[in-house]
Amino acid sequence: MKLTKLIAVLLGAGMIAGAAQAQESPTLKRIKENGTLNLGVRDSSIPFSYIDDKQQYQGYSIDLCMKVANAIQKQLGMTSLNIKMTPVTSATRIPLIANGTIDLSCGSATNNLERQKQVSFAPTMFITANRLLAKKSANIKSLADMKGKTIVSTSGTSNIKQITALNAERNLGMNILAAKDHAEAFLMVETGRAVAFAMDDILLASLAASSKAPNDYAITDEALSVEPYAIIQRRDDPAFKKVVDAAISKVYTSGDVEAIYKKWFMSAIPPKGINLNVPMSKELKAVFAKPTDSGDPAAYVLH
Repeated sequence: MKLTKLIAVLLGAGMIAGAAQAQESPTLKRIKENGTLNLGVRDSSIPFSYIDDKQQYQGYSIDLCMKVANAIQKQLGMTSLNIKMTPVTSATRIPLIANGTIDLSCGSATNNLERQKQVSFAPTMFITANRLLAKKSANIKSLADMKGKTIVSTSGTSNIKQITALNAERNLGMNILAAKDHAEAFLMVETGRAVAFAMDDILLASLAASSKAPNDYAITDEALSVEPYAIIQRRDDPAFKKVVDAAISKVYTSGDVEAIYKKWFMSAIPPKGINLNVPMSKELKAVFAKPTDSGDPAAYVLH
């Protein structure tokens, strides 16, 4: 068989395979027909997904989602793919995935077993823990120090649910406030409306580092939970999940994730040029070597 004919056959086979997969997947079918991939993005989840001083959305999660977008475009044999970015919050991201408004939520979402009843997740991209941020002057070392005080967390997160449960279990008598987003929650601590902010430590570190007085804040050593982050996707579309997961896993196992991680966690990031200086943990390295979408915190504890 001549080389040109062989190439034509191979290209044809690829397009047929892409078309077949699109028919199997309602999400891929719609993307093929509309030429658009809808991404849910966040305004203040630094460095995962946020809006910069030029009003552009960027971040670690968005970079990973763009890798997925490239894989989808290739899979469907499309010459171009329009990317639509829709702002979401912790409270709206899962409903908007479920009703088809967005295809992927590219933010800082915890993958847990309860959420897996509603949505699906790509392989884990980061591992963090629920901790407290407070002003150093408040001398908050653990959740026990918050007894009778006001605490804030972000509406729709696993963090506020956990804090509410622990408040009742430990009879702490805390006043729990729900903020619309991470920026508002941090502002409540900054202005004294709340003593502490319960959230994932990497987000707390990012908000403190970006604040007017970074040295005024401290994050507790006490970890209240293990939180594996992942891109959210639809639960009832296994053919779409297969394409997404394969794309993300390839980024991990090929080593491409090293440069993406370094860009957002070990380098100066816009808009203020702050370097978070958070080296890749041994737990995350293990996940990148063997990608998993497990929602069980125990899956991320190294023995």
